[in-house]
Amino acid sequence: MACKRVIACLDLQDGRTVKGVNFQGLKDLGDPAELALMYQDQGADEITVLDVTASSRKRPADTVCVERIARNLSIPLCAGGGVKTLEHARLLLESGADKVSVNSAATGNPDLISEIAMRYGSQCCVLAVDAAWKGSFWTVLTHGGTRDTGMELLTWIRRGVFAGCGEILLTSWNRDGTGQGFDIPLTAAVSNACSVPVVASGGAGKPSDFIDVFLKGNADAALAAGILHRNEFTVKQIKDELEKSGIEVRPC
Repeated sequence: MACKRVIACLDLQDGRTVKGVNFQGLKDLGDPAELALMYQDQGADEITVLDVTASSRKRPADTVCVERIARNLSIPLCAGGGVKTLEHARLLLESGADKVSVNSAATGNPDLISEIAMRYGSQCCVLAVDAAWKGSFWTVLTHGGTRDTGMELLTWIRRGVFAGCGEILLTSWNRDGTGQGFDIPLTAAVSNACSVPVVASGGAGKPSDFIDVFLKGNADAALAAGILHRNEFTVKQIKDELEKSGIEVRPC
Protein backbone atom coordinates (compact mmCIF):
# COMPACT_ATOMS: atom_id res chain seq x y z
CA MET A 1 0.00 0.00 0.00
CA ALA A 2 1.36 3.41 -0.99
CA CYS A 3 1.76 6.05 1.71
CA LYS A 4 -1.46 7.90 2.42
CA ARG A 5 -1.20 11.69 2.27
CA VAL A 6 -2.53 14.21 4.76
CA ILE A 7 -3.07 17.53 3.04
CA ALA A 8 -3.66 20.86 4.77
CA CYS A 9 -6.25 22.93 2.93
CA LEU A 10 -6.50 26.71 3.01
CA ASP A 11 -9.66 28.30 1.64
CA LEU A 12 -8.82 31.84 0.57
CA GLN A 13 -10.88 35.01 0.41
CA ASP A 14 -9.36 38.46 -0.03
CA GLY A 15 -5.91 37.15 0.86
CA ARG A 16 -6.98 35.53 4.14
CA THR A 17 -7.72 31.98 5.25
CA VAL A 18 -11.46 31.43 5.77
CA LYS A 19 -13.71 28.53 6.75
CA GLY A 20 -17.45 28.03 6.93
CA VAL A 21 -20.08 25.30 6.95
CA ASN A 22 -21.53 24.00 3.67
CA PHE A 23 -19.48 26.73 1.94
CA GLN A 24 -21.42 29.43 3.84
CA GLY A 25 -20.70 31.79 6.77
CA LEU A 26 -16.99 32.14 6.04
CA LYS A 27 -14.89 33.29 9.01
CA ASP A 28 -11.37 34.74 8.98
CA LEU A 29 -8.93 32.22 10.46
CA GLY A 30 -5.54 33.75 9.77
CA ASP A 31 -2.73 34.52 7.37
CA PRO A 32 -2.41 31.74 4.76
CA ALA A 33 1.36 32.02 4.30
CA GLU A 34 1.95 31.63 8.04
CA LEU A 35 -0.50 28.75 8.32
CA ALA A 36 0.99 26.92 5.33
CA LEU A 37 4.45 27.03 6.90
CA MET A 38 3.09 25.86 10.24
CA TYR A 39 1.36 22.87 8.64
CA GLN A 40 4.49 22.04 6.69
CA ASP A 41 6.42 21.99 9.98
CA GLN A 42 3.76 19.71 11.49
CA GLY A 43 4.32 17.17 8.72
CA ALA A 44 1.72 17.95 6.05
CA ASP A 45 2.48 16.16 2.80
CA GLU A 46 1.00 18.92 0.65
CA ILE A 47 -0.77 22.26 0.88
CA THR A 48 -3.91 23.00 -1.13
CA VAL A 49 -5.13 26.57 -1.49
CA LEU A 50 -8.52 27.32 -3.02
CA ASP A 51 -9.73 30.84 -3.76
CA VAL A 52 -13.32 30.04 -2.84
CA THR A 53 -14.97 33.21 -4.14
CA ALA A 54 -13.02 33.56 -7.40
CA SER A 55 -15.60 31.84 -9.62
CA SER A 56 -18.65 33.44 -8.01
CA ARG A 57 -16.99 36.86 -8.33
CA LYS A 58 -15.94 36.07 -11.91
CA ARG A 59 -12.21 36.65 -11.39
CA PRO A 60 -9.08 34.49 -11.52
CA ALA A 61 -7.38 33.18 -8.39
CA ASP A 62 -5.25 35.55 -6.31
CA THR A 63 -1.76 34.84 -7.68
CA VAL A 64 -0.14 37.36 -5.33
CA CYS A 65 -1.41 35.38 -2.34
CA VAL A 66 -0.34 32.09 -3.94
CA GLU A 67 3.15 33.48 -4.50
CA ARG A 68 3.38 34.52 -0.83
CA ILE A 69 2.35 31.05 0.27
CA ALA A 70 4.71 29.24 -2.11
CA ARG A 71 7.76 31.37 -1.37
CA ASN A 72 9.04 29.35 1.62
CA LEU A 73 7.37 25.99 1.05
CA SER A 74 9.33 22.84 0.30
CA ILE A 75 6.30 20.53 -0.09
CA PRO A 76 3.93 20.42 -3.09
CA LEU A 77 1.38 23.20 -3.45
CA CYS A 78 -1.92 22.85 -5.32
CA ALA A 79 -3.76 26.07 -6.16
CA GLY A 80 -7.17 26.69 -7.63
CA GLY A 81 -10.17 28.95 -7.83
CA GLY A 82 -11.45 30.77 -10.89
CA VAL A 83 -9.24 28.87 -13.34
CA LYS A 84 -11.01 29.33 -16.66
CA THR A 85 -8.18 29.27 -19.18
CA LEU A 86 -4.78 27.75 -19.83
CA GLU A 87 -3.38 31.22 -19.16
CA HIS A 88 -4.89 31.24 -15.66
CA ALA A 89 -3.23 27.88 -15.01
CA ARG A 90 0.09 29.19 -16.27
CA LEU A 91 -0.06 32.19 -13.94
CA LEU A 92 -0.68 29.97 -10.90
CA LEU A 93 2.20 27.67 -11.84
CA GLU A 94 4.50 30.64 -12.36
CA SER A 95 3.42 31.92 -8.94
CA GLY A 96 4.82 28.75 -7.35
CA ALA A 97 2.04 26.17 -7.52
CA ASP A 98 3.00 22.61 -8.44
CA LYS A 99 -0.54 21.59 -9.38
CA VAL A 100 -3.57 23.51 -10.62
CA SER A 101 -7.10 22.71 -9.55
CA VAL A 102 -9.97 23.28 -11.99
CA ASN A 103 -13.62 23.12 -11.08
CA SER A 104 -16.45 25.38 -12.24
CA ALA A 105 -15.09 26.32 -15.67
CA ALA A 106 -14.26 22.71 -16.51
CA THR A 107 -17.90 21.63 -16.22
CA GLY A 108 -18.75 23.95 -19.11
CA ASN A 109 -15.50 23.34 -20.98
CA PRO A 110 -13.98 19.90 -20.34
CA ASP A 111 -11.34 20.71 -22.96
CA LEU A 112 -9.73 22.93 -20.31
CA ILE A 113 -8.67 19.76 -18.49
CA SER A 114 -7.10 18.37 -21.64
CA GLU A 115 -5.33 21.64 -22.42
CA ILE A 116 -3.69 21.82 -19.00
CA ALA A 117 -2.81 18.11 -19.01
CA MET A 118 -1.28 18.28 -22.48
CA ARG A 119 0.75 21.40 -21.74
CA TYR A 120 1.95 20.63 -18.21
CA GLY A 121 1.23 16.91 -17.68
CA SER A 122 -1.68 15.07 -16.09
CA GLN A 123 0.05 15.11 -12.70
CA CYS A 124 -0.31 18.90 -12.76
CA CYS A 125 -4.06 18.95 -13.42
CA VAL A 126 -6.38 18.31 -10.48
CA LEU A 127 -10.12 18.12 -11.09
CA ALA A 128 -11.92 19.54 -8.05
CA VAL A 129 -15.47 18.26 -7.71
CA ASP A 130 -18.01 19.52 -5.18
CA ALA A 131 -20.70 16.87 -4.72
CA ALA A 132 -24.09 17.01 -3.00
CA TRP A 133 -26.48 14.16 -2.22
CA LYS A 134 -29.90 14.73 -3.79
CA GLY A 135 -31.78 11.84 -2.20
CA SER A 136 -31.13 9.30 -4.95
CA PHE A 137 -27.88 10.44 -6.58
CA TRP A 138 -24.90 12.75 -6.17
CA THR A 139 -24.94 15.92 -8.22
CA VAL A 140 -22.08 18.25 -9.11
CA LEU A 141 -22.07 21.79 -7.69
CA THR A 142 -20.01 24.73 -8.93
CA HIS A 143 -19.24 28.36 -8.07
CA GLY A 144 -18.52 27.69 -4.42
CA GLY A 145 -21.52 25.42 -4.04
CA THR A 146 -24.00 28.04 -5.27
CA ARG A 147 -24.95 26.36 -8.56
CA ASP A 148 -26.23 22.86 -9.20
CA THR A 149 -25.12 21.63 -12.62
CA GLY A 150 -27.57 18.72 -12.57
CA MET A 151 -24.75 16.45 -13.72
CA GLU A 152 -24.53 12.99 -12.19
CA LEU A 153 -21.30 12.79 -10.23
CA LEU A 154 -19.72 9.56 -11.49
CA THR A 155 -20.48 10.46 -15.10
CA TRP A 156 -18.58 13.72 -14.65
CA ILE A 157 -15.72 12.04 -12.81
CA ARG A 158 -15.21 9.52 -15.62
CA ARG A 159 -15.32 12.28 -18.21
CA GLY A 160 -12.73 14.31 -16.31
CA VAL A 161 -10.39 11.34 -16.03
CA PHE A 162 -10.79 10.61 -19.74
CA ALA A 163 -9.97 14.27 -20.47
CA GLY A 164 -6.65 13.88 -18.69
CA CYS A 165 -6.84 14.98 -15.06
CA GLY A 166 -4.29 13.28 -12.83
CA GLU A 167 -6.15 13.53 -9.54
CA ILE A 168 -9.64 14.12 -8.14
CA LEU A 169 -10.18 16.54 -5.26
CA LEU A 170 -13.57 15.39 -3.99
CA THR A 171 -15.49 17.60 -1.57
CA SER A 172 -18.74 16.58 0.07
CA TRP A 173 -20.95 19.67 0.25
CA ASN A 174 -23.15 17.92 2.82
CA ARG A 175 -20.21 17.34 5.18
CA ASP A 176 -18.14 20.48 4.53
CA GLY A 177 -17.20 22.20 7.79
CA THR A 178 -19.46 19.99 9.90
CA GLY A 179 -16.79 17.92 11.66
CA GLN A 180 -19.03 14.86 11.27
CA GLY A 181 -16.47 12.84 9.35
CA PHE A 182 -15.79 12.32 5.68
CA ASP A 183 -18.58 11.03 3.45
CA ILE A 184 -17.43 7.41 3.20
CA PRO A 185 -20.02 6.14 0.66
CA LEU A 186 -19.29 9.12 -1.61
CA THR A 187 -15.53 8.69 -1.39
CA ALA A 188 -15.68 4.93 -1.90
CA ALA A 189 -17.97 5.29 -4.94
CA VAL A 190 -15.60 7.72 -6.63
CA SER A 191 -12.42 5.84 -5.63
CA ASN A 192 -13.82 2.62 -7.06
CA ALA A 193 -15.02 4.29 -10.26
CA CYS A 194 -11.82 5.95 -11.46
CA SER A 195 -8.19 5.13 -12.06
CA VAL A 196 -6.56 8.27 -10.64
CA PRO A 197 -5.88 9.19 -6.99
CA VAL A 198 -8.82 10.57 -5.02
CA VAL A 199 -8.38 13.20 -2.32
CA ALA A 200 -11.23 13.21 0.20
CA SER A 201 -12.43 16.57 1.51
CA GLY A 202 -15.21 17.81 3.74
CA GLY A 203 -16.14 16.77 7.27
CA ALA A 204 -12.89 15.93 9.06
CA GLY A 205 -13.42 16.31 12.80
CA LYS A 206 -10.94 13.95 14.47
CA PRO A 207 -8.03 11.64 13.56
CA SER A 208 -10.25 8.55 13.39
CA ASP A 209 -12.11 10.17 10.48
CA PHE A 210 -8.90 9.90 8.45
CA ILE A 211 -8.55 6.23 9.39
CA ASP A 212 -12.10 5.60 8.17
CA VAL A 213 -11.71 7.40 4.86
CA PHE A 214 -8.50 5.54 4.07
CA LEU A 215 -9.66 2.07 5.13
CA LYS A 216 -13.36 2.27 4.18
CA GLY A 217 -13.41 5.02 1.56
CA ASN A 218 -10.27 3.89 -0.31
CA ALA A 219 -9.05 7.48 -0.53
CA ASP A 220 -5.44 8.11 -1.52
CA ALA A 221 -5.25 11.37 0.45
CA ALA A 222 -7.45 13.43 2.76
CA LEU A 223 -7.75 17.13 3.47
CA ALA A 224 -7.71 18.74 6.88
CA ALA A 225 -8.84 22.34 7.24
CA GLY A 226 -11.00 23.54 10.13
CA ILE A 227 -9.61 21.08 12.68
CA LEU A 228 -6.13 22.43 11.95
CA HIS A 229 -7.08 26.10 11.78
CA ARG A 230 -8.88 25.89 15.14
CA ASN A 231 -5.90 24.08 16.71
CA GLU A 232 -8.05 21.08 17.60
CA PHE A 233 -5.46 18.66 16.19
CA THR A 234 -2.09 18.90 14.47
CA VAL A 235 -1.04 17.06 11.32
CA LYS A 236 1.40 15.08 13.46
CA GLN A 237 -1.39 13.93 15.80
CA ILE A 238 -3.42 12.77 12.79
CA LYS A 239 -0.45 10.90 11.33
CA ASP A 240 0.40 9.33 14.68
CA GLU A 241 -3.10 7.85 14.87
CA LEU A 242 -2.89 6.62 11.29
CA GLU A 243 0.38 4.84 12.04
CA LYS A 244 -1.11 3.21 15.13
CA SER A 245 -3.84 1.81 12.87
CA GLY A 246 -1.29 0.32 10.48
CA ILE A 247 -1.77 2.94 7.78
CA GLU A 248 1.52 3.93 6.18
CA VAL A 249 2.26 7.66 6.08
CA ARG A 250 5.35 9.72 5.44
CA PRO A 251 7.29 10.69 8.60
CA CYS A 252 6.59 14.12 10.08
